[in-house]
Amino acid sequence: MASLDASGPPLRRVAASTEALALEHVRHRYSGMTAVNDVSLSIAQGEILCLVGPSGCGKSTLLRIAAGLEALQRGTVRINGKVVADDTGCMPPERRGVGLVFQDYALFPHLSVIDNVRFGLSGQRAELQRRRAMETLEQVGMAGYADHFPHALSGGQQQRVALARALAPNPAVLLLDEPFSGLDARLREQVRDETLHVLKRTGAATMLVTHDPEEAMFLADRIALMRAGKMVQLGSPVDLYNRPADGFAASFFGEVNRIDGTVRQGAVDTPVGRIPTDLPEGSAAQVMIRPEALRLSPLEGSGGATVPNIARVMASRLLGRTSLVHLSIPNGQGGCHLHSRMPGQFLPNEESHVAITLDTRQAFVFPAKDPT
Repeated sequence: MASLDASGPPLRRVAASTEALALEHVRHRYSGMTAVNDVSLSIAQGEILCLVGPSGCGKSTLLRIAAGLEALQRGTVRINGKVVADDTGCMPPERRGVGLVFQDYALFPHLSVIDNVRFGLSGQRAELQRRRAMETLEQVGMAGYADHFPHALSGGQQQRVALARALAPNPAVLLLDEPFSGLDARLREQVRDETLHVLKRTGAATMLVTHDPEEAMFLADRIALMRAGKMVQLGSPVDLYNRPADGFAASFFGEVNRIDGTVRQGAVDTPVGRIPTDLPEGSAAQVMIRPEALRLSPLEGSGGATVPNIARVMASRLLGRTSLVHLSIPNGQGGCHLHSRMPGQFLPNEESHVAITLDTRQAFVFPAKDPT
């Protein structure tokens, strides 16, 4: 593919807007396999968008296309209104004004921390390079390590240096590919919290690739959920969790209880209650209920009132901030095994019975053929 350079035709612009990065109808194939299939999305200035999905869904390929590390095959890529890749050519990565942070951080082992950060500032006077490098190291809390070498840093410190290097040239767009995956769980929580605040202070448009749904919900203003090269759903974390587009989206962002049923008079009957749906009358359906939608209470607290749904406790476990209770509910077919997640410590005895109240806002009905 030809390169869009200074000697070529002038870059086309779109009308002024806050759009920092846009990908339109992007398609990409590897050896006959479709990795990205007609994906379109845009990111505004100051916005964090997370690409999330299972391994091999195309999210890293999409990021590499945005960066210019993968030649665009079909579609259009714009950065700050400029077309940097389309059917006529592809601007090289170094001219796109993007910052990159990879999974392995890619720090130069023979350079000090400050020289790693200065690496992307070539062309400026040495004094200006050092000043800007120290500014970005201050931003990420690493100014005190300016003269250290990468081998002397922890994984979290290396990640912050890599972020500082990406931020030093003041990029309009920042692209991060699984930047926290190499850290242990406790350190990952700390570093991604620090990173979130740094990204919001800088105001750069950020595309971050992760396979971790909780990480995406923690970091993102919007999430693009991908599967098999296609975008399944694009929206805020609240949208994807509370209004999933299909069964795959519902189950990707958290555990669900699955119950098969049939639509009768605008609803599906389940052992824990009737759940409304607009699916056609008589169609086969799959109901997905989040464990936190099953609210439990002791039977003795019912005050003699009629309790519509009663379950036998099979096991209960404290998981820290929540308790997970395994339930068995008679359903005419021998019993239905469901999980309830209760806030705090709620540990009823095994073989005891509890009352169930269903929050239908966390129960979803999809066609039975829906792929999950």
